[in-house]
Amino acid sequence: MGFNCGIVGLPNVGKSTIFNALTKAGAASANYPFCTIDPNTGIVPVLDERQDFIIQYVKPKSVVRTTIEFVDIAGLVKGASQGEGLGNQFLTNIRQVDAVAHVVRCFEGEITHVEGSVDPLRDIEIINTELLLSDMEIIDRAVERSKKASKSGDKELLRKLEALLKLQGPVGEGTLIRQIDDFEDIIKEVPEYSFITAKPVMYVMNVGEDDLLEDNDHSKKVRELAESEGAVCVKICGKIEQEISELEEDEAKEFLADLGLERSGLTEMTEQGYKLLDLITFFTAGEKEVRAWTITKGLNAQKAAGKIHSDIERGFIRAETVGYDDFVEIKSLTKAKDFGKMRLEGKEYIVKDGDIIYFRFNV
Repeated sequence: MGFNCGIVGLPNVGKSTIFNALTKAGAASANYPFCTIDPNTGIVPVLDERQDFIIQYVKPKSVVRTTIEFVDIAGLVKGASQGEGLGNQFLTNIRQVDAVAHVVRCFEGEITHVEGSVDPLRDIEIINTELLLSDMEIIDRAVERSKKASKSGDKELLRKLEALLKLQGPVGEGTLIRQIDDFEDIIKEVPEYSFITAKPVMYVMNVGEDDLLEDNDHSKKVRELAESEGAVCVKICGKIEQEISELEEDEAKEFLADLGLERSGLTEMTEQGYKLLDLITFFTAGEKEVRAWTITKGLNAQKAAGKIHSDIERGFIRAETVGYDDFVEIKSLTKAKDFGKMRLEGKEYIVKDGDIIYFRFNV
């Protein structure tokens, strides 16, 4: 699978509750052999309504979900970049994730906040400052090294130095790397560095049960900030998610309906995680198995085939494809051909989200 999302947040914002609910949801999923790589990692199946619809009509013997890995990044407190809390260990962990889910406390209550009061924007700033300081340290060291090395006149080293200098100024002034113009092109020049503030971010607003349907003052502020940053925002009630994670599927649906919700916050989190990472899902479906596959948006059919097996990519002949909307209309893969809804696509076809594909290949 290989896609993961690090969960960060100050102490007592509900991060562990949300992480535990996520991993419990993973553990309780009947068709997924749940595994914890280490205590702070949970692999969670992505429950996709489209896959459920396909299963209903194809009636396969087995089902394989696609998954997303959540990493609980512990030890983030004020001063972490200077080694406070678990300091550097946490910074190493967070460098290895693809995206960051930032849990922000938007509820009042008995649990004392580490900073003495509930103020989500201040909390976000504390965490962003720690992440920025950590990136700044890496950039400063890299600039020093590159300056020495580029004296040789090596063009590649000079290009790297130029890219680092484009980052150094704004980061020193407190700008997150992902907010710098053309930052993607800049960091492509220095792929050996994994900058934390360049990673896409999802703000997870942890609210009380009463604020799930309507935003409270705290979550309104976070939503505005997320919009101004072009970040993704999800509202969730950690306490309720923990309760849901202990229920059977039917009971969970009933419980959500009683609260006036269509889906759980965790489902929303995994879905938004996909959007954040620019991922889409295609399906392979037959009587034996209906399986979901995760790929990066924009991948062609031959490369997508390689996700299943390198032999299929190498011997690719064609992709027999039924669009998900067409399947909803026909409800049968065998009839799709008769109705002219099965398309024969070549290796350069760009796979669309929800496509149901049968790959023909010859090795």
